[in-house]
Amino acid sequence: MRAYERLLRYVQINTMSDEDNAASTPSSPCQHELAKLLETEMRELGMEEVYRDGRCYVYGKLPASPGYEASPRIGLIAHIDTAPDFSGEKVRPRIVENYQGGDIELGHGRTITEEKFPDLREHIGQDIIVTDGSSLLGADDKAGIAEILTACERLIKEKLPHCGVSVCFCPDEEIGHGAELMDLRRLGADFAYTLDGGAVEELSYETFNACSAVWEIQGVNVHPGSAKDIMVNASLVAMEINSLLPPEEIPGKTEGYQGFYHLTDMKGNCEKAELKYIIRDHDAEKFQARQELLRRIEKQMREKYGRDSVKLNITQQYRNMAEVLRDKKDIVLRAERALKKQGLVPDIRPIRGGTDGSQLSFRGLPCPNLGTGGYGFHGPYEHISTADMDTMVEVVLKLLGEK
Repeated sequence: MRAYERLLRYVQINTMSDEDNAASTPSSPCQHELAKLLETEMRELGMEEVYRDGRCYVYGKLPASPGYEASPRIGLIAHIDTAPDFSGEKVRPRIVENYQGGDIELGHGRTITEEKFPDLREHIGQDIIVTDGSSLLGADDKAGIAEILTACERLIKEKLPHCGVSVCFCPDEEIGHGAELMDLRRLGADFAYTLDGGAVEELSYETFNACSAVWEIQGVNVHPGSAKDIMVNASLVAMEINSLLPPEEIPGKTEGYQGFYHLTDMKGNCEKAELKYIIRDHDAEKFQARQELLRRIEKQMREKYGRDSVKLNITQQYRNMAEVLRDKKDIVLRAERALKKQGLVPDIRPIRGGTDGSQLSFRGLPCPNLGTGGYGFHGPYEHISTADMDTMVEVVLKLLGEK
């Protein structure tokens, strides 16, 4: 079975994580459905030590082939959940066969344009999987799952030489909890790679430092006719807070190593308001400075509107895994060699986001990130080439086949 065929099955199972239920693992019960399917599939493939725990982690292993017993055991990791940013329900994937260029009409008034997604020009003549415009696709990260299991199937059926392999599919990566409860002893890997990136040539060992920031704003609501010197409109205070942040430091105006403040959600009225942000920066000192700015704004708002008017809650999410992987360059170099053997020019770039590899690296399992071939993640414009998925399977095989 080709990787894209697996993907088409997986994406039709809703696995959206729920950031409002982040205290539970998995955060959404629907993730169990795909986990059960993966457990069954791994057993049918002939993988060993297949195990699905009650928190939606699915494990499996392949023993090293003869002559590879002394090689390191490599972990392969991908996540089950899809982002809560856009609907992952009723996904209806469609294959654009033999794409010949131009924009791709999806439906629901949405179009993947070459202007916004120039990667399309690199996939002329290929089959591209898209959505119908009403949901995300879920290639992030079901493409990673499909590529890992297709590689494992090839190892078993074709008796290809390989090191010991440990696989884990985990929940809730999209809300920053995917690797927290992974059983590293059960996984038993010396080091690992996540397949959770974009273009096939991508290789990353740097992530953002990340936290969330939630502002709770309490206003004073009285009749507007007698409100002078009494009313405090919580929604206006929320707008004021946002205006005090650097307007150029948002995702839509930053790239590369530039950090940002990202307003992800807002709600409110005169009485109460709430703002939710994610804060990101690759540089640890700049990341700390961003949090200090938020604290200064909180102090300023309290002095202006009263001590109980504004409450800021900052929650740490993950750290830049480069702190660990800078001293583990041999693991990165192994991935570089696998990409080059496949005829790709490695594109080593920082991840403008996170990955389970961040938490895992700090938990003692060094874990760089590889691409999947997908683009436009977290929304209806998500798309992936079937040929790129095949390419990633070959990259994984070369990664595992090196002594």
